[in-house]
Amino acid sequence: MGHSLASDSPGVPSRLRTVRPDGTPVYRYRQRPGLPPVSVTRFDTEAAHVSLPPDHRHAHDFLVLSYVEEGLGSFTVDGAERPLRAGEVHTVSPGQVIGVAAAAGLARCRAWSVAFTPDAVPALTSVSPLTWTHHPLLALFAFSGGHGRIAEPDQANWSAWLADLAEELADPGRLGAREAVAALLTRLLVAAARLAPSAPAMPDPLVERVFAEIEATFREPVSAADVARTLGYTPGHLTTVLRRRTGRPLLEWITERRMTEVRRMLRETDLSLDVVADRTGLRDATYLVRRFRDRYGITPQRWRRTQRAWS
Repeated sequence: MGHSLASDSPGVPSRLRTVRPDGTPVYRYRQRPGLPPVSVTRFDTEAAHVSLPPDHRHAHDFLVLSYVEEGLGSFTVDGAERPLRAGEVHTVSPGQVIGVAAAAGLARCRAWSVAFTPDAVPALTSVSPLTWTHHPLLALFAFSGGHGRIAEPDQANWSAWLADLAEELADPGRLGAREAVAALLTRLLVAAARLAPSAPAMPDPLVERVFAEIEATFREPVSAADVARTLGYTPGHLTTVLRRRTGRPLLEWITERRMTEVRRMLRETDLSLDVVADRTGLRDATYLVRRFRDRYGITPQRWRRTQRAWS
């Protein structure tokens, strides 16, 4: 239940990024220059449902938060079925595999779905993707169940917040729209985090070791093979294990960590692209530009100018 539609789907800012070895397509958030990386979709029993997610297994590289107002339905996340019931909030993290047995099943729901990247939330802009599961705002995403139930008196608030968010996104050029979008999305994440169990999930020792090694070395020109050998594994084995446990292969985590730091440096410094590339383990400015444009659909220079214009 997300925004993982093909690039020609109306109003949905995502496109096919890659296809995993098992055939699962992975969709990326298509950054739209000058607009916040947030989109809202309303699923309504009285609507035509032109924006329903595909009825095949798929994953995406962005975060999705969904709220069910009315009705019933179901979908699967990493093979586990999740019933959809009124008053529930569901989260899907990057890399998790979503399955919808039949798109018609979602037609029985009235629901909202918000897709976003961390850059949309000021508190998350510079947070390492390796530590997302430890950030308080993403507590419900870290929870293995991935869902929570809203108390009935609070359900009207959720509907109002989501309607306000959709309204701000409909006219992103008006005064204060960017700030309003960030504030509303943050409010939703706070409310969702409060639905998560108070006891944190137990960390996976191997994943923790891999992430610690990536954090220590990503600024150097290390490869996935280098990280695997340091930890005593073959690259193929560690990639397979990490994909199974986190939804992403080893190289994606290294790349995601580097790109987060690239964005931070572009946003917060005036350093040249050559220096940024050198400090994030990338070969040179040319390679940085190619990887950044492939990842975000925009050059780093233009992305930097856009961020400065918003400041």
